[in-house]
Amino acid sequence: MGNLSRLLYVAAAGYAVLLSGATVGADVPKANVNALMTKDLAGVPGKEVVVSTVEYLPAGASMPHRHDANTFVYVLEGSYTTQVDGGEKVTLGPGQMFYESPTDVHRVSANGSQTQPAKILVFMVKDKGKPGTRAVTTPPPK
Repeated sequence: MGNLSRLLYVAAAGYAVLLSGATVGADVPKANVNALMTKDLAGVPGKEVVVSTVEYLPAGASMPHRHDANTFVYVLEGSYTTQVDGGEKVTLGPGQMFYESPTDVHRVSANGSQTQPAKILVFMVKDKGKPGTRAVTTPPPK
């Protein structure tokens, strides 16, 4: 496995664990991440695009996190509930989108249904070679 392949594997695995909402002893993850593409941006040194899909199981949710990236999300299937600190909680359906800036804390990221799966397409523009997602342990603002 080459260095780039290894880096992509580690990044996708870390993203999957973060999005799974898994805790010690949990048997089944609540979300599955499928890395589709990572590509350097021509004419923009040091930046890359990462495209992936995230499938949330019924009632699935992610831990609070942030993307050190400009992040665009498109709902492919089901319903998806999202909220960043300072923003309203919204539930989106197929064909709807939202944006997260590199400074946003993504407090709520969840399947909007208790019985049906949901699937989103994630498009991130980030610093090359750096993780695009990291856990947030700070409490929400009051």
